Parts: sequence; structure tokens; C-alpha cells
Amino acid sequence: MTIAVQDLSFSYDKKTPVLEEIEFRIENGQFIGVFGPNGGGKTTLLMLLLGLLNPTKGKLIAQGRIGYVPQVRRFDRQFPISVLEVVLQGCLADYRGWGNFSAEAKKRAFEALEKVGLADKARAPFGTLSGGQIQRTLIARALASNPEILLLDEATVGIDPEALSEIFKFLISLKGELTVLMVTHELQVIGREMDQLFCIDRTLTLYSPEQICQHFALGLYHPKLMQGKKND
Repeated sequence: MTIAVQDLSFSYDKKTPVLEEIEFRIENGQFIGVFGPNGGGKTTLLMLLLGLLNPTKGKLIAQGRIGYVPQVRRFDRQFPISVLEVVLQGCLADYRGWGNFSAEAKKRAFEALEKVGLADKARAPFGTLSGGQIQRTLIARALASNPEILLLDEATVGIDPEALSEIFKFLISLKGELTVLMVTHELQVIGREMDQLFCIDRTLTLYSPEQICQHFALGLYHPKLMQGKKND
């Protein structure tokens, strides 16, 4: 077992629940998709798994080192930092000060860039990358920390189809090696490759890949199917 959540509820103001009675179990090496409407609590769930928030109620156990890939909306493209330096941020546990990362940390960073196909961009300014390359760099940063669990929060939003396909192929290749929990609306592309799918809309509704229809893939939630699942 990698992650277990039991009777978990959370609210920011102690009054209005953002998440309520969430329960699930994720085994080692599983690839889990998370989807749901805006404001449904998807990012809040990831923040709880990361330990950045504490449950209002219930229990949460996440066994293993966690890597996190955020969605990048805006950043300063003029900021003087290289692709390698961004990836080395995933090795801060080995930081010796004054820019002196260990040889082992630098090796992990280069290997992570190789895994995402960006080894040739190691010395390039981060601000010159395309949207797909930026997200692959952030995946490499998370991988450089040697995670056992990888969390991705809509990390593919706004990426062109070709780059999206490359990222998904790479993430699928991690099945069995890492436990991956990915918030995404791109279910029409990758949903059938996942082991389970969690629909988060304050509560959790669990689906298998076979139950995902085109309505879900387009982000439209199928009322009858959802009602049927909740009443099971």
C-alpha cells in the first residue's frame, strides 16, 4: 500500500466542507486519474497528500517520498535560471550552499532530464522553452528527488497535442515503477491507460477506465451514471 485515505473531510473555514467523507486506497505502482469540476476539491486533495494542509476529520497515510508537478500559469521568462538549475531544485535535500550540489545530485538531475527527453536543453535558459518543454522540465525536477509517489496537478493544461502525447507516453511508462496520481481533464487521451479514476466534487466517485464515456472525456459529467454510482 502506498496511499490510504479514510473518512477524510476538509474545510478552510471549519464550516463549509471542501472535501467530505473521502475514502480510497492506492497500491504501489498504480496510475490514478483525478478529474472533476472546477472548485470540486482536486487541488485541495493534493495539498493534503503533500502534507501542506491537515484534514479537518479522518485519516491520511502516504507512504514514500513524494514528487509534485504543478500547473505553470505565469512566470518571469527573463529570470536568469537554466533548465538544469530548475531540475536541481528537486535535489535541495543534498544542497551544500553556494551552489555546490553534490555530484550525485547533479547526476540525478541529468538522468531525470534524459528520461523526459531534454538532456540537450540542460544549459538552455528556462524562459526560452516551449510549454511542453517547461512541463517536462518540472516533471524532471520532481523525478530528481527520487520519488516513490508522483503527484501532477493539471500539469498538461495549454500544451500542444504533440507535446501532450510525449508527456503521456512518458507517464504511462512509469506504471509499476512509481505511484502516479494525476489531475487531468484529458481523459479522452489517457483515461484508458489508468488503473482507477477519481471524480472529485466535494465527495469522491470511483470509476474504472471502462466506465469513462466521451461525455466524461470532454469534461461533461454524466448525471445518470454519477447518480447510479453514488447510490450503489
